[in-house]
Amino acid sequence: MTNYKPKDFAELIGVSVKTLQRWDREGTLKANRTPTDRRYYTYDQYLQFKGINTENDHRQIVIYARVSTRNQKDDLQNQVSFLRQFCNAKGIIADQCIEEYGSGLNYNRKKWNQLLDEVMEQKIKMIIVTHKDRFIRFGYDWFEKFCMKFNTTIVVVNNEELSPQEELVQDIVSILHVFSCRLYGLRKYKKQIKEDKEIAEELQDGNQSDTGTKVQDQPDDRHLPICL
Repeated sequence: MTNYKPKDFAELIGVSVKTLQRWDREGTLKANRTPTDRRYYTYDQYLQFKGINTENDHRQIVIYARVSTRNQKDDLQNQVSFLRQFCNAKGIIADQCIEEYGSGLNYNRKKWNQLLDEVMEQKIKMIIVTHKDRFIRFGYDWFEKFCMKFNTTIVVVNNEELSPQEELVQDIVSILHVFSCRLYGLRKYKKQIKEDKEIAEELQDGNQSDTGTKVQDQPDDRHLPICL
């Protein structure tokens, strides 16, 4: 289960760290302690604070596995097998297993979006993934907080071996490709401006109107405004 440092938990429930410390002393909301005596809070404490009855929570527990291409089908099945073993070891019963092909940079994945819809519909209790990038490549922390707003927790098992490095390389190449296309488009646009006399003249006229205050320093009949 997800554990939270006092700062993160305070932000999650909308209070200050000092308030948490006071509640801990007063026994209002007791913090858990690590073997080194550091405070931490659990997801169940968050649910209790929000007044959510965990005993009668019949929402679904979902295994989510993803790879970028169908050539990685074996990697996908390895993810699923590992997550099922994890659930069995923890005594967790998964209601459904979602397997998806698509880049972690793609926010339009069909099954992933459907899962988020079900989160917003209060149908999902827990999402279990092998690694953060299986859920989303960038912005995981934002999506985790988003799910928390609907009382859904994401359990990251953190098995690095099942997070292919090749995908990370592919995603970086994709990002570079997008930015290179934008830069090329910008250069092409600048070239088009230089070649198009009408656009160049409009820009020149605009620059002259913006520097109207400098006209007074060097009077010239060609640049004086016409007063009607």
